[in-house]
Amino acid sequence: MSSSDEDRPGVLFVTRKWAPATGGMETYSLKLTDRLGKLTSLEIVALPGRSNGMPPGPLSLLLFPFTVLCRILSRPHAPEVLHLGDMALWPLRFLAGRKTRVVISAHGTDVAYHRRRGWRGRLYGLYLRLGARWSRDVLMIANSRATARVAAETGWKCDATIPLATDFSSDESEISNDGTILFAGRLVERKGMGWFVREVLPLLPGTLRLKVAGTGWDEAERAALDHPRVEYLGALPPAQLAAQYARSLCVIIPNIEVATGEYEGFGLVAPEAASAGGVVLAADHGGLQDAVRHGRTGLLVETGNPDAWAQAIRAISKWSAAERESFIRDARRLSREYYNWERVAEETVALYCR
Repeated sequence: MSSSDEDRPGVLFVTRKWAPATGGMETYSLKLTDRLGKLTSLEIVALPGRSNGMPPGPLSLLLFPFTVLCRILSRPHAPEVLHLGDMALWPLRFLAGRKTRVVISAHGTDVAYHRRRGWRGRLYGLYLRLGARWSRDVLMIANSRATARVAAETGWKCDATIPLATDFSSDESEISNDGTILFAGRLVERKGMGWFVREVLPLLPGTLRLKVAGTGWDEAERAALDHPRVEYLGALPPAQLAAQYARSLCVIIPNIEVATGEYEGFGLVAPEAASAGGVVLAADHGGLQDAVRHGRTGLLVETGNPDAWAQAIRAISKWSAAERESFIRDARRLSREYYNWERVAEETVALYCR
């Protein structure tokens, strides 16, 4: 694509997921728009999160459509592309002009909330079904094949599956191993940290310890941090987290099936850890099947099977130094080559121009 202004599609990117809030969708919005700005004529309408890292409040969310409308009306002409950052924003497609192509990104919770029990889940499911009926001309990007399948439950059709990316790296040139297992991420049931402590850790040699880096949400998950073989590191800045990835025996992402029907839309920890030099063990479940290239950037392990997880970790602990170095160097190279934001931006622009 030519870099001249005439050839660069005019894009209005709208998102309610923005810093200082933290999370996968916020990372997607920030990183993708940074690269899109080099490939398109880009304007961003973002609703910032709260200073404590949490999403915007209800009043801010209610007023956000009026902010978007004002920005559209203030433009000298309609954008060629209106890109909505997540599925919950689908009604904003009605603000687009007749000649504007509307694109919407689908992630995880924004697609699967209808699976939850109770009136909120049923109401959100109706909301998504109405969106699917009234948005047949909208192009949908799913961050994984799993997300595309869940979106189809409410009638949405996926036009492109574009796996996400990371810019994580590690300064450590030497291949190291401090003999500990690392879990990184939010402490919620579906991510499986508590399950791993209860079901897998007792099957492993007593010398193996688990380090946990992340923020606490669920009480049951927080309780698992009191286990004598668990060390809680809290939320780590990127440089320190990258170093932990690189020096651990392995990085686990043991997602499990939960009653709410929640799933991992993608699983950014997987390419993050591989790019930083970690040995990734991830559940063969949900979007992790696209976040890991089995046998190359990491290993997929049967979800919810304690014996399979214990066996995989024992096998890694027996690798020779040469085997470990070979796997890590290949995984790091491939992860950086494929799971990068330049590729995500280029595939997104290709959809704009389809």
